[in-house]
Amino acid sequence: MILPVTSENISDAAYIHSEAWKQSHRSFCSAEFVASHTPERQRAYLDDEIAAGKAVYMLVEGKAVGIVSVFKGVIENLYVLPSEQNKGYGSRLLDHAVNNCGGVRLWVLNINEGARRLYAKRGFRESGEIKLLSEKLWEIEMVL
Repeated sequence: MILPVTSENISDAAYIHSEAWKQSHRSFCSAEFVASHTPERQRAYLDDEIAAGKAVYMLVEGKAVGIVSVFKGVIENLYVLPSEQNKGYGSRLLDHAVNNCGGVRLWVLNINEGARRLYAKRGFRESGEIKLLSEKLWEIEMVL
């Protein structure tokens, strides 16, 4: 079931964000920077996202397994617990964002091949727009 993230379940969402973010960024961020993304820090981040008007959702399958946020047609913060990846949860969250929230574009790191494959399978294509983050790292816009 996919639920809105509220004050009652934001701790679960923050844990997911923390664990998945650390997993996805550890290969190119410093160990100290990765370690700083604690559930407490990510809770404050998600609180700020919600306060800014972003819709944040959490997938619960016996336990909380993934989150996604949407703001003005842009899908953001699609994270699934590392232990729960490759079980279709990311696809379910992506479909929810597209079908219920109007999400029609997103940004993905150039080195995140798994996410790019998932988005392409769901009909997203690269628009040609990029956001340069460093010499070896950039975000690629994908549109539906």
